[in-house]
Amino acid sequence: MSEAQMKVGQEFPLTIKKMGINGEGIGYFKKTIIFVKGALTDEEVVVQVTKTAPNYSEAVVRKIRKASKNRVVAPCPVYEACGGCQLQHVSYPAQLQFKKDILIQALKKHTNFNTDKMKIRETIGMENPFRYRNKSQFQARMNQNGAIETGLFSADSHKLVPTNDCLVQDERTVQITNSVRDLLNQYGISAYDEASGQGFIRTIVVRVGVVTDEVQLVFITTSENFPKKEEILTEIKALHPEIVSIMQNINREATSLIFGEKTILLDGKTSIDEAIQELHFDLSARAFFQLNPKQTSRLYDEVADALTLTGTEKLVDAYCGVGTIGLSLADKVSEVRGMDVIQEAILDAQNNAAKNGIKNAHYVTGTAEDVFQKWRSEGYTPDVVIVDPPRTGLDASLTQAILSARPKQVVYVSCNPSTLAKDLALFEKRYRIRYLQPVDMFPMTSQVECVVKLTLKSNQKQKIKS
Repeated sequence: MSEAQMKVGQEFPLTIKKMGINGEGIGYFKKTIIFVKGALTDEEVVVQVTKTAPNYSEAVVRKIRKASKNRVVAPCPVYEACGGCQLQHVSYPAQLQFKKDILIQALKKHTNFNTDKMKIRETIGMENPFRYRNKSQFQARMNQNGAIETGLFSADSHKLVPTNDCLVQDERTVQITNSVRDLLNQYGISAYDEASGQGFIRTIVVRVGVVTDEVQLVFITTSENFPKKEEILTEIKALHPEIVSIMQNINREATSLIFGEKTILLDGKTSIDEAIQELHFDLSARAFFQLNPKQTSRLYDEVADALTLTGTEKLVDAYCGVGTIGLSLADKVSEVRGMDVIQEAILDAQNNAAKNGIKNAHYVTGTAEDVFQKWRSEGYTPDVVIVDPPRTGLDASLTQAILSARPKQVVYVSCNPSTLAKDLALFEKRYRIRYLQPVDMFPMTSQVECVVKLTLKSNQKQKIKS
């Protein structure tokens, strides 16, 4: 059936053949692919078309005729409206299998690999797949009664879904958000209105040091002038002595970005302390840090396990962020070098190295491809390269530079199976793909993280010597 024949509002029965990368069900109706939000593999459903396009249609479930054994009742009351999670209606063991399947689908789509012969391990999950996020960013808006509401935007919109809890957040983050919101209402503070650009509070950000129990509160505001500031700060400190850092970030722009450029200290210290695997990190208001500390530790264990180190290796940590991966390996190699485009992250990485007494780690600001090629032109050849790129995957020139440098070991940490598959197709020319290890960093969501071990093929080692 063509797009012209299929119409919005049309209903028909559908059998779901598999699940897609966003957790949606996929079926076929008269040779047209149908994406169905909330449907699971092997389910028989009646769907209603919500969108048509030349090569596919989107639909929603109107009735489930035969439910999957993996279907569960989503525990979150705003799950359907919020869109922050995509898999709460899927049993957790099935979520872990889904994430492995998504990797396999990506490899089949973007490579010629025989996935049956590849070592694709079972996904490493969590004992408790809820309450794992150490940082919340709840939007603030005025409701019809003139009071501030806090919550998250529904999927693909700026419509606020008010909520007093979020089941994937550390409970302390939502409790403090609610407490601060009520306090702001008590003092008559206004919230931002996107249409007019008026109002003061845009977002309330709370970050918890899961190991250290230190808490940071950040007000994202439209101006620096904070009404009733002293009274509000006094009350917050009385209510929440665990908050050791209160910051204000000013964002005047009409943008979907949460943070603006200017951040000022309101009370306490400018950062909080957090620890992963014996290393301590200073987290400033805008510092990037993994949102799931427990699984981050598991992830770094997998990176370390993928390497064979003697203590003499030169290691490059590309897309290093605040330095966490490289610093976790610094005592096992002779030198760590890292780079990132965000200058604040590099400053944090340098401070984190100093904080932990690590003297063999060096960090510079710049794109991974430019910095790596500059080091190569200076005669530097790494033995080990770890890449942890954004969702867009590796820059093509960095891939070529790594292939040219021929480090003996490469570990690829991916957050996007599609770009991972495309990059592995290039690496396979010179590297043996030993295994892929998916790690569930974000339970209840469709996001898939993966650690891949790559070793230089033996015929490539000969080329280096010749």
